[in-house]
Amino acid sequence: MKKLTYIAACACIWGFSSCADMFLDLEPLDTKTDVVYFQTPEHFREYATGLYGQLLGWQSRYGSIFDHMDCSSDLSTYFSNNADVGFGKIMVGSNDGRWDNCYANIRAVNMLFQKAESYGGDQSDLAQSLGEGYFFRAYSYFYLLKFFGGVPIVKTVLDVDSPELRASRNSRYEVVDLILSDLDKAIEYLPSEQNIPSEDKGRISKGGAEAFKARVLLYEATWCKYNGTSTDFEGSAGPQSDQVNAFLEEAIALCDEVMADPVYSLWNYNSVAAMQNMSNRYLFCIENEGSNPAGKGKDTNKEFILYSVYDQKTRPASIDLTQTLWKLTPSRKLIDMFVCTDGLPIDKSPRFQGYQKRGDEFKNRDYRLKSYIGTPDANTKLTGGNAGYTPYKFTLYGRNTTNKDEYSNYPVLRLAEVYLNYAEAVYERYGEITNEQLNKSINKLRGRAGVASLTNELVTENGLDMLTEIRRERTVELYMEGFRYDDLKRWGKLEEELNESRCGMVVGEAGYPTDFVNNEGNAILSEYTPNVYIWGTEKVETGKGMHAAVVLAGKSDIQVSKSDYLWPIPQRQIDLNPNLIQNPGY
Repeated sequence: MKKLTYIAACACIWGFSSCADMFLDLEPLDTKTDVVYFQTPEHFREYATGLYGQLLGWQSRYGSIFDHMDCSSDLSTYFSNNADVGFGKIMVGSNDGRWDNCYANIRAVNMLFQKAESYGGDQSDLAQSLGEGYFFRAYSYFYLLKFFGGVPIVKTVLDVDSPELRASRNSRYEVVDLILSDLDKAIEYLPSEQNIPSEDKGRISKGGAEAFKARVLLYEATWCKYNGTSTDFEGSAGPQSDQVNAFLEEAIALCDEVMADPVYSLWNYNSVAAMQNMSNRYLFCIENEGSNPAGKGKDTNKEFILYSVYDQKTRPASIDLTQTLWKLTPSRKLIDMFVCTDGLPIDKSPRFQGYQKRGDEFKNRDYRLKSYIGTPDANTKLTGGNAGYTPYKFTLYGRNTTNKDEYSNYPVLRLAEVYLNYAEAVYERYGEITNEQLNKSINKLRGRAGVASLTNELVTENGLDMLTEIRRERTVELYMEGFRYDDLKRWGKLEEELNESRCGMVVGEAGYPTDFVNNEGNAILSEYTPNVYIWGTEKVETGKGMHAAVVLAGKSDIQVSKSDYLWPIPQRQIDLNPNLIQNPGY
């Protein structure tokens, strides 16, 4: 793993001279030319290692990491970064780093394939490197698909005279076909997790490619089911056939295979008293044995299937996440989504304690609530325009650093997501899900979270909706991992869920006194200063009826529409190639 960390830190995908020192054990430095470099399997392996810089991580190639922490969704707000996205204010820009970086990544992979074609040795010796290449090309095209829809497909190394530079956009359906084809090749060529030696942990395995393909299949199946062709650009070719059911069925099968692999397991040390049932909190800040009360190091984490590897000396995160996460404000809506220990939503559960005392709403709740969000206490005040909630997820335990030397690994794909993808795919495909299927998937997550299992009986007897509960489970488990905005788009719910005020804590009103207002509804000024909240308060549906909560962003300032499901093609790309058609609404 340390070798992978060091090479990834070099980020030498297109220019090997900048980090040639890592190849000193392979060939003399003066022989490092494009002609002689790709001569041995080890050369290809080292080049493929450089591709790992494409993975999302603490220092993202695709913008600030906060862009990928749900700050543009209804779950939280980060006002100094990316706020316009969640407010429906995406503008056409001259350039877009996502577009540029993805195509640079794709070019790097295509170079690998081009060199492999002229390799004089046994092609089977290159299998793992080629498998990694196919995975990363699929990874980049999927990223482009989510942001832009259909994009030009490039499968060769281009030069200034290449006709592809003037090509029109491929449809999203053609892009999906390429992604799935590349992932099939990755699955064929990559080793199983069991066959990856300890020093190479962090490299992509067959199981990782299978789990990622299931993610793609579920994404595209639900996008087509709920959005159809409504976001396709003018002149785009439509799907050749209705693939929704086929995609869902394959996603189910792939999830089944990954879930059955004993090499993967949930990281759960709730049996250790000092953990205080907060495995979900410490999972995301493992640096070493001292970074959690259970004394468990990174080698105990079998839940992360695909992740960016970090090391304190060779590749620190270069971010003081523990110091900066307070800027990300969890919303009232998010807090209310966590169920009570009886498995019921707060508006259904007799165990819910309400809002009159700080911290009451955290009692008898899903362990993930206190694992992801700091429990309000006497020091929690509404005097600075804040929501009253502080995120815990990803913050360190046992040390408080300002040296940007945090080094917990970043989860790109974990087993919990596979469980969630499985349950959702089953229900979307068949309109029902059995208790047995729930037990082998998301009920494992609910078990770790200390809440009753989700069953058909629980749903029926309490007037719940199964799909809503499956989506709820996904939302709370994956909070801050960058799924919410994409999920709302593929469910066709972006406008419905985002075009509402973003609220913080319930402050109460006359007749419902809290730690912030008295029975007459007057503010207790030492705890709550109303004048700093420019949007004031708004009565919202809560677990105890309609009550006033502080407003962080008013509804009138949010204008999300269907055009926000995709981003605009960068204007510079259209200027360079007039055959590129802009997305609808821009």
